[in-house]
Amino acid sequence: MNMILFEELPQNCLIPASDERANHIREVLKLQKGDTFRMGIINKSEGDGTIEAITDEGVLFSYSPKTVPTMHPVTLLCAQVRPICMKRILREAVSLGVQRIILCGSDTGEKSYLSSNLYKTGEYKEYLLDGAMQACHAGMSEVLFANTADGAIKMVRENCPDSELIVLDNVVGSVPLSTASIGKSAVLAIGPERGWSDRERKLFSDAGYRPMLLGSRVLRTETACSAGVAVLLSRMGLL
Repeated sequence: MNMILFEELPQNCLIPASDERANHIREVLKLQKGDTFRMGIINKSEGDGTIEAITDEGVLFSYSPKTVPTMHPVTLLCAQVRPICMKRILREAVSLGVQRIILCGSDTGEKSYLSSNLYKTGEYKEYLLDGAMQACHAGMSEVLFANTADGAIKMVRENCPDSELIVLDNVVGSVPLSTASIGKSAVLAIGPERGWSDRERKLFSDAGYRPMLLGSRVLRTETACSAGVAVLLSRMGLL
């Protein structure tokens, strides 16, 4: 953990001894009374925690917030893939500072991915948290779900009305993303392992998405997400 994060400030500023964050402070960071550590409240504040005492009950600390976390004005629209791959996509997207992630079903993707336990149990939030802590940043991406690309495109219209719209596609794309001129905010749509269907390509085209490429190689969805977001942020002057 490069930053210790909480959804809300713990009651009495006590991290219980059973909490893995308390164990990290004691056993990994090896901090003592008076030492400080980086911490934050998700999407609210980040600053320094100071250890007041370490007892059998846990770690007692005080918190001095310093800044409000911000995320990059980028929305990642990603088709569902195998849960093991999606875990990596979520973690890396948060680490890169993506503001919003829209996950959707697709014509060529496996329909069962939509009802994975990763989402039913809320487990996916653990990977968002892990990405934020890795990035040493208290900002965490908003995650929205759509059953189809049609629904995802509608969500974009509702949530990102003034954003540049880009879809990565090796079939109809001709302009490298690395040469694109990008405005202040952007949506990057990335398909499933078998790619977008012709029907979906027409949907994106009709909605104003520009088809672009990440080179001539066909990439795994998880690779395309990390590489695509990194290139996009670079073109926006944010990386």
